[in-house]
Amino acid sequence: MIKLPNTIKMVITDFDGVVTDNCVYIDENGNMSRKLNFRDVMAFSILKKNGYKIGIISGEKNSAIELIKNKFQIQHVYQDIRKKIDVLKNIIEEENLKQDEYLYMGDDINDIECLEYADYKVTVPSCVEKIKTIPDIQITTKDGGNGAFREVVDCITGT
Repeated sequence: MIKLPNTIKMVITDFDGVVTDNCVYIDENGNMSRKLNFRDVMAFSILKKNGYKIGIISGEKNSAIELIKNKFQIQHVYQDIRKKIDVLKNIIEEENLKQDEYLYMGDDINDIECLEYADYKVTVPSCVEKIKTIPDIQITTKDGGNGAFREVVDCITGT
């Protein structure tokens, strides 16, 4: 069970591997698409309805992120980011957040700096092994794209 304080005001997450199952589907024209679990999509709605801020920092650019951004009017969405820690620090500064007021979710090596920086950090069971060695990292029971994001949101909101 994920344990998070009631001081959390913002959830900042990677996308692929956390909100998706880390797979891409490529059609005959070379177009890529991703599968989203509606429980994870609903988690964005739950956060918004309960007054939480949301941030997405992705190493990739894709239409699934755009769909979530537009549907839930998420202000802090950054795609095709190679050095995520700089973006994370900018979000925290812009939102005037203390360390106990946000959490970061990530699953791969490009999330390591953000996970190490955050006081509250969460990953998924299928993350790369190096992530599991980060001190105080919490691991969801559900995997990325299969309710992991919703698991964290339910923990924060008490839903």
